[in-house]
Amino acid sequence: MNLNGKTAVVTGASSGIGKAIAEALLQEGMHVAGWQRSAANIQHSQYTNITCNVGKQMEVLHAADETVKRLGGIDVLINNAGLGYFGKMHLMDETQWHEMFNVNVHGMFYCVKAIAPLMISKQSGHIVNIASIAGKQAVVEGAGYSATKFAVTAISSALFRELRQHNIKVSVVYPGSTNTHFFDNVEHKLRAEDMIRPEDIAASVVHLLKTPADFLPFELEVRTMRAK
Repeated sequence: MNLNGKTAVVTGASSGIGKAIAEALLQEGMHVAGWQRSAANIQHSQYTNITCNVGKQMEVLHAADETVKRLGGIDVLINNAGLGYFGKMHLMDETQWHEMFNVNVHGMFYCVKAIAPLMISKQSGHIVNIASIAGKQAVVEGAGYSATKFAVTAISSALFRELRQHNIKVSVVYPGSTNTHFFDNVEHKLRAEDMIRPEDIAASVVHLLKTPADFLPFELEVRTMRAK
C-alpha cells in the first residue's frame, strides 16, 4: 500500500508503541487519528487527537464518526491500546481483571466492528493488532494479561480469514519486552537499554502496511537480542 495521503486510526497513541507508530505513519505522509483517554503530545498538521476509551463501545462509535467526519475515511486500523495487571490469579482484583478484558479484548472488538464495514465498503484496508509474546507463551502471575493476548491471537486468526475476501489485510504483531512505561510497575530482568525500542516496532508495522497488495503478512514475532 502506498501510505501517503491515507488515513490511519491508532488506539493508545498517547505513549509507548502507539505513539511511536503514530509518529512513524505521519512520517510516511499519512493522516493519523489517535484514539486514547488522554491527548497525545504529537505536534503535526496531519495528526488528530480524539478522546476515546476503547473499552466503551459508545465512545468507539463516536470516535469512528468523528474520524470519518474530520478525515474523510479510514484505511488503516492499528489496535494497540492495552494494559496489564500482574499477580497471582487467586489474589487478582476483579476490577483489574475486567478492565484488562474490556480494553485488550472487547476494545479491539468494538474498533473492528466500527471500522471494518467502512473498509468493506471500499474493498480495501489493513488492520494490525498489537498482541504480545505473552499471547504465545503464558506469563507467570500474568494469567489475565496472557489470556487477553491469547484472545487477540485467536481473534486475529479468524478475522483475517473473514476479511481477506474483501481485500482487507489483517496482521498481528507480537512484541517482546519493549522499553515503555508498561514495565514501570512490572518486575523483569532486562535493563531498559536491552529492551526493544518502540520505534523499531513502529518501523516493523510500517513495513507490514507497505507490502504488495497480493501479499499478506499475518504474524510477526519480534524479540530482543539481549534476553537474559
